[in-house]
Amino acid sequence: MLFDESTLRKLERLALVAAQVRAGVMKGERRSTKRGTSIEFADYRDYVRGDDLRRVDWNVYARLERPFIKLLEEEEDLAVHILLDASRSMDFGEGENHKFRYAQRLAAALGYIALAAGDRLTLTILQDSAPVAQYGPARGRGHTLRLIRFIEEQEPRGATELDAALRSYALSAKRPGLIFLISDLFAPDGYQDGVAQFQGRGYEVTLLHVLAPEELDPQLAGDLRLIDAETGAPQDITLDGGLRDRYRQRVQAWRDEIEAHCLKRHINYLPISTQTAWDELVLYQLRRRGLLK
Repeated sequence: MLFDESTLRKLERLALVAAQVRAGVMKGERRSTKRGTSIEFADYRDYVRGDDLRRVDWNVYARLERPFIKLLEEEEDLAVHILLDASRSMDFGEGENHKFRYAQRLAAALGYIALAAGDRLTLTILQDSAPVAQYGPARGRGHTLRLIRFIEEQEPRGATELDAALRSYALSAKRPGLIFLISDLFAPDGYQDGVAQFQGRGYEVTLLHVLAPEELDPQLAGDLRLIDAETGAPQDITLDGGLRDRYRQRVQAWRDEIEAHCLKRHINYLPISTQTAWDELVLYQLRRRGLLK
């Protein structure tokens, strides 16, 4: 199990923040309004704390002993899309520092926050050049165990043509909303074009850039053969203090370049080391960055 009950209770108090999605059209915290004036019944969703009790369908409650909120045709719940990079390069790190295990917990935490708030969640696994597995769209806490089970079943394998996978998803997704991409961004083809397509379709994009501490500051030394995690290509090197310094500088320059691109494009960017406790990341750092409240 990715979480215990105590952690779930903490996550329930949080909500995702939509700062840019359909600017000027959001109706309250969790609604956007379509064009038109139709107010016919469209669907139900689970009641969540803070909902207007006048919207509860008491006839349904009498039958099922469970409160549901009526949705009208002019209303949409906030769509939350979580994209999890499951390429082989994510299979790196030891124990709590393992990149993919860390990314799984992060995806599950964000997914649970969305479900608990009544948002419409879709969680998608990216491998090769397209999405390969998906959970949702789903709404409500009743999906929690199935969502966590789905995430736990995933394993990192193969290469990811990240830009192609993002473009594919952008073309197929029907509900603009929040996009959370969880990835190490080890992608020769980049990610920029795919992210630009999301933004062109009205999505608010957040890049959660996950790296292991060994990738940020390797402690190896001597004659080494490095193997590319995704292609298997070998590279023989002699690693000394000078080369390690240049490596650290290159990694930092790479992250700075990504951050500058994201700042220019109004993309939320958060560089993450798996050495950071994931609950510290979710409960505090994401809140400080304004991504959660």
